[in-house]
Amino acid sequence: MARKRRSSAAESLKRRKDGEVSLSQVEEPDSDRRLIAIFVIFFILIPAVSIVVYKVKFADRVIQTETSIRHRGIVKTNISFQEILTEHSKATENSTTRHYDYPVLAYITPWNSKGYDMAKIFNSKFTHLSPVWYDLKSQGSGLVLEGRHNADKGWIQELRSRGNALILPRVVLEASPSEMLKKKKLREKAINLIVTECKEMEYDGIVLESWSRWAAYGVLHDPDMRKMALQFVKQLGEALHSTASPRNNQQHMQFMYVVGPPRSETLQMYDFGPEDLQFLKDSVDGFSLMTYDFSNPQNPGPNAPVKWIDLTLKLLLGSSNNIDSSLARKVLLGINFYGNDFVISGDSGGGGAITGRDYLTLLQKHNPSLHWDKESGEHLFMYRDDKNIKHAVFYPTLMSILLRLENARLWGIGISIWEIGQGLDYFFDLFHYALLSHQNMIKRYLIRICHVSS
Repeated sequence: MARKRRSSAAESLKRRKDGEVSLSQVEEPDSDRRLIAIFVIFFILIPAVSIVVYKVKFADRVIQTETSIRHRGIVKTNISFQEILTEHSKATENSTTRHYDYPVLAYITPWNSKGYDMAKIFNSKFTHLSPVWYDLKSQGSGLVLEGRHNADKGWIQELRSRGNALILPRVVLEASPSEMLKKKKLREKAINLIVTECKEMEYDGIVLESWSRWAAYGVLHDPDMRKMALQFVKQLGEALHSTASPRNNQQHMQFMYVVGPPRSETLQMYDFGPEDLQFLKDSVDGFSLMTYDFSNPQNPGPNAPVKWIDLTLKLLLGSSNNIDSSLARKVLLGINFYGNDFVISGDSGGGGAITGRDYLTLLQKHNPSLHWDKESGEHLFMYRDDKNIKHAVFYPTLMSILLRLENARLWGIGISIWEIGQGLDYFFDLFHYALLSHQNMIKRYLIRICHVSS
């Protein structure tokens, strides 16, 4: 292609020179010469200068994006600890580009302050940002919404000056469900507290977490209480949808709802299932699906095996080649930016969650060999601590995250990240950079392991 352009340019130059000779031999009026000059300026010089300016202004940025991931060769299964230590902080400066077309919800927690900075730097990677600020609790015979002291209006203002991500703080429903769900006045009070807080603080809506709490209370085992619980979620969504957004009177406030994955291949009464999804679909803008924490210290292993993720999606949405695309888009696949360091020797087990900072410290101290587990689609490594106790560490890598992003794309669903303060900087490149060279390989892997449709 470049050779053809050079050839045509040479022919054009030759024609131009020949034309100049003939023009010099013919005496033309001044008006004709002026017309020729105007033609040359507007149709040759100005476009040429524009191309040069564009290349000078944008070429480095494009090259930097290209080399940040694929050309550095670090999205792979055979990654080494040295490569992670060298590359993890090299996120692209072109932080305003976004190529992932589905909704992306990112959580930010007060106890990992790095998340506040990541939200500002990579604001345009996300469609929704959810700071974990609020709890709705019982207080005597009433209710109270706690957490405004966590809210940072300056941070929100800066976020909005940098991008268009909607701000939806998370509210955890801690109030006693047996009281709140049975009493109409308490249900109305809870909804009023939440909607009023959104108005006063100028939020774009909320993310509500209540299903796991209700399951722990045993509420979801009772068919009548279960119906009341779903009706409350529906009413809250309708109340938020009837309230105008503080930034755009033409749009309503948004409502995301957190749901846990089923723990078996057969849905139980306390599981959130496809009928619940259908019941709430018009009242809820997104379902944040917690597809992580598959393992624990008593049963150590991968955080979110791809087969388990796929089973969860099939239980909720049916077959991946025969789903309601508008409904699927509202499901946000949970992706963990944290890992686990499990104790695997001895009788008691132990260990727990680790952040990116903890992970890097372990890599520096132990210089481990990373192993790619094909079945789970995750990297892990082993080490022995100062007491000679054996540990297994599972923490996300570029390859494991990309695998889940591609799986979500094949299903036509969104993403929810828990949580961005716990990850490594270069993770965010995956949300604005289309790794086309990997997609066919990943699709084949998913078809083989999970039997997903292409």
